[in-house]
Amino acid sequence: MEHWIVDWMEQYGYFGVLLLIAIENVFPPIPSEVILTFGGFMTTYTSMTVPGVVLAATGGSLAGAVLLYWIGRLVDTSRLLQFVQRWGRVLRLKPSDVQRAEDWFYRYGYWAVLLGRMVPLVRSLISVPAGMAHMPFGMFLLLTAVGSLFWNVVLVTLGAALGRSWQTVVHYMEIYSHVTYALLGLGMVVLVVLWMRRSRSDIDR
Repeated sequence: MEHWIVDWMEQYGYFGVLLLIAIENVFPPIPSEVILTFGGFMTTYTSMTVPGVVLAATGGSLAGAVLLYWIGRLVDTSRLLQFVQRWGRVLRLKPSDVQRAEDWFYRYGYWAVLLGRMVPLVRSLISVPAGMAHMPFGMFLLLTAVGSLFWNVVLVTLGAALGRSWQTVVHYMEIYSHVTYALLGLGMVVLVVLWMRRSRSDIDR
């Protein structure tokens, strides 16, 4: 996949960066680290500039995030509640679980959207609950733009600074991603255990 990404970017320049980052936001397995660091490297031997690559990448990030946001708006909490009311017994979920999740997002959602843009996998998925919670669209755009801009500036600048050694950044970002996935997996296990304990205590009552 890395060779395909590199070929596409060399052929289409800024547009290639924008389109690939937009797709990466919708399909997380496409590595943004490769796109951004190689985009930085391209500024050392083409007419492309670091600000240009950063702006193209940020535009792509916003395009992908907006698509997922509106998917979340279409699903919305009321439809999710209807689904849980119908199938909750099978999934061992209750409408109150959905309400608690929504309350949590209303309390911490702004920080989740901002900081989530710098966390692999989460950076794409965080747009969906933002839409489901009906976060104001303008605020969502602002937080997504700020978080994405920071992430893009760091990786594009590193790619430009390292030049032909740009893949060094990708190597360390892969380590960062693996650690992040491990922590997310551990967090999910903890949440499942806590949820099962709470469910058992409710049954005992």
